[in-house]
Amino acid sequence: MMELFADTLSWLLLLSGGAFVIIGAVGTLRFPDFYTRTHAAGVTDTLGADLVLLGMLLQAPDAMTAIKILLIFFFLIMTSPVATHSVAHAAYAGREAPLTGKLLLRQNVPLAPGAEDEGGAS
Repeated sequence: MMELFADTLSWLLLLSGGAFVIIGAVGTLRFPDFYTRTHAAGVTDTLGADLVLLGMLLQAPDAMTAIKILLIFFFLIMTSPVATHSVAHAAYAGREAPLTGKLLLRQNVPLAPGAEDEGGAS
C-alpha cells in the first residue's frame, strides 16, 4: 500500500514538473519582451526541475542516489534564481529597455553605475 502511494505521488510530481517546464517554454515564446521571458523561464525552470527531482527522489533505489538527488535539488534552488537575476541585471545594465504601456526609448533607460554614455559626450 505504501509503495502504491509513493509511486502515485512520484508520478504526480514528475507530471506536474514536466507541465511547468512546458508552460515555461510556451511563456518564453509568447511573452513580449526580454524581462517577462526571463521571468517565465526562470520561475518555471526552477519549479519544474525541482518537482521532477522530487519525483525521482521517491523512486531512488538506495540512499546514495537519494543524497545525490537532494544535493542537485538544493543546488538548483540556490543557483537558478541567482542566475536568472544576473541575466536580467546584465540586460538592464546593458540598457535593454523593458516593454511598458508606452514606447520606451533606449535613451530613457538609466545607465548602470560607473557606465559611460554611448553618445561620447564628455
